[in-house]
Parts: sequence; structure tokens; C-alpha cells
Amino acid sequence: MQVSIACTDHNLKRGNGDHSKQSATSPNVVNQARAKFRTVAIIARSFGSFTPRHISLKESTGKHTGMKYRNLGKSGLRVSCLGLEQLMTIAYESGVNLFDTAEVYAGVCHLLCFFFPSYRRSSFVITTKLYWGGKAETERGLSRKHIIEGLKGSLQRMQLEYVDVVFANRPDSNTPMEEIVRAMTYVINQGMAMYWGTSRWTAMEIMEAYSVARQFNLIPPVCEQAEYHLFQREKVEVQLPELYHKIGVGAMTWSPLACGIITGKYENGIPESSRASMKSYQWLKEKIISEDGRKQQAKLKELNHIAEKLGCTLPQLAVGKTLLSCIMTQEKRNIFLLSDNFLSTHLTPSFVLPKMTSHVVSEIDHILGNRPYSKRDYRS
Repeated sequence: MQVSIACTDHNLKRGNGDHSKQSATSPNVVNQARAKFRTVAIIARSFGSFTPRHISLKESTGKHTGMKYRNLGKSGLRVSCLGLEQLMTIAYESGVNLFDTAEVYAGVCHLLCFFFPSYRRSSFVITTKLYWGGKAETERGLSRKHIIEGLKGSLQRMQLEYVDVVFANRPDSNTPMEEIVRAMTYVINQGMAMYWGTSRWTAMEIMEAYSVARQFNLIPPVCEQAEYHLFQREKVEVQLPELYHKIGVGAMTWSPLACGIITGKYENGIPESSRASMKSYQWLKEKIISEDGRKQQAKLKELNHIAEKLGCTLPQLAVGKTLLSCIMTQEKRNIFLLSDNFLSTHLTPSFVLPKMTSHVVSEIDHILGNRPYSKRDYRS
């Protein structure tokens, strides 16, 4: 099973007018950012003993950065075990080759085109997601019309000829599955994408897409983007591994800190400068102040005591736990998409993973009370 943890931060740093590679950042900022990514490389190396051997992309890349590369599901696409949406130049030079976008980020995706000309297009992986493209009825959803036009629009904004993976950003009950699969197959055959995947789809919907593809000799999805954190575990830890073994669908996961809930900043209410205080995130505020939200905050207080014993922060403990779960349950192959803010604030240091003993993991699972069990667990 292949997993990436995605943490989206929309505060892309805007370069100045000449858009040169180094003009927007001072040497000190660049050095600090490089230090962050050296920490990333250390973590990537720490997974080496858990990783099955594969043919490496470029020996020079691995030797200089320590970055690990893995297949996306059972496809031949090789991506770094870490991926970013920001600080692309520094990330790329540190071995990251996977960059995730979406048409809903249309306002900032055009900034990414200033990164692309500096490097060979064949040396990095770009993904995008389709569903919310505009206000018109025909500018959203997964109809053949919107899949084709939406992807063309994304390519124009990023000034690219193709993306490596195009995702259906959520299921669309108004569009027949056959139409979706045929449209995805079409954009791949037209050279606009190399692979396609799903996001927020159920296991049943993914299986339906796979069955339709096999029935009509079309191209099936290779990957699912799923939410994964301490309070959302069953899909990634139980359902997707079964899909991987049956049909080879990998996974990228997003929101490792549950939209900031696991950082602990909502322990005493909603801070004015937080995401939950924004009008567009009213749903998040309601989730936090609900009864379940209060129970989650109580559990986070208990988990914070464990983090203090291990000498790390609560977010670092949370990410460390999800990394370990991936190593143990997802065929020992892991990919992680992170933003620069996530790296600088919540990145799990390499010393945390060795401290995640079976006793610590059991204590965390006992506090959470939500450990998912597979059919294999029940049989044993």
C-alpha cells in the first residue's frame, strides 16, 4: 500500500517581478529552508530498512539527498516518499519529485509555472484534481465535458503539456461511472495525463470504476487520496490495503493534523487568527465545539502527556504514529506530501520513530479508542 500525507497550505510565497529562481528569497531564508529539507531527508533515510528494494530513478539523486522513491500503487510511476506544494525549488533539489495541485487552487496554480522551466519535465511528477472548476453548472462535477475542459484549463494555467496524475476530487452521483472512466481514459490517450486516480471515494466506488474499466477495456484508477489522521483511520489502515492487494490501488493521504485540530490550538476555544475562525470554515468551528470535538480535545490532552515523555510535540507524536501505522500496515511503502509551514513547525524528527515502541503505540490506541480491525485481525 502506498500512502502520502498531504497538508495543504495556500500561502504560496509570491516571487517578485523577474520570477528568477533566487530573487524572492534571501540567502538566510534559503539556508533555513534547506535545513528543514535535510531533516526530511533524514526521515526518508530512516524508512530505508522498512522499504522493499526497487530500481532507483537516478543514483545521483539518492546519493546526494537520501530521498526514497516508490511506485504509485502498482503503476510504474516512481514518486518521492515526500511531496510538497511549496518551496518547490528547494524541495526538488532535496530529492522531492512529487507536487500536488488542484483546479480549485486556480488563483495560485499559475505561480507554479515559474518553477517548471528550470528543470526537465521528465524529472518530476505533477498531479491535479478535478471537480470544482467554476460557478456554472457545467464547470463542476465529473462529466466528460468538465473532465476534459477542466484538465485543459489546469494545463493552460500551469503552462504544461500534461500532468502525471489527474484525480477525480470527489465522487459524482450525477454522472454515470462509465462516463467518468471513459473520460479519464480519453484524456490519458490524448496525452493530457499519464494516470488517473480518485479522491474521497469509497472502496465500493473505486471497485466499480475498476470493474467498468476492465469490462470495457478502459484505464482503471491507480490511486486514492484519503483523509488520514489519529481520528480518521479505518479507510487507510483497513479498506485501502485490501484494495491494494486486490486491484493495485495505492493511496495518498491528506490532513495529517485534522485541519489543525491535532495541533492543540483549539484546546481553549477558537483563536481569532485560526482557520476555524474564518467564515468559509464554519463547518470546522462547528466540528470543534461539538460534543465529539470536546471529546477529541480531551484525548489530545492525554496524548500530550505521552508526547512530553518522548520529548516531542503533540503534532510530532501524531505524525509519528501515522508514519508508523503506514510502515506496519501499508506494505511498508510510504509517501508524504507536506507544506513548508508543516515542515518548519510539525515535522516529525527522526528520533521520534525509534521511541514509538509497541507499549507507546498501545497506550496511544487505548486513549484514542478507535483502532480499526481488518478481517485478518478477527480471524487471528
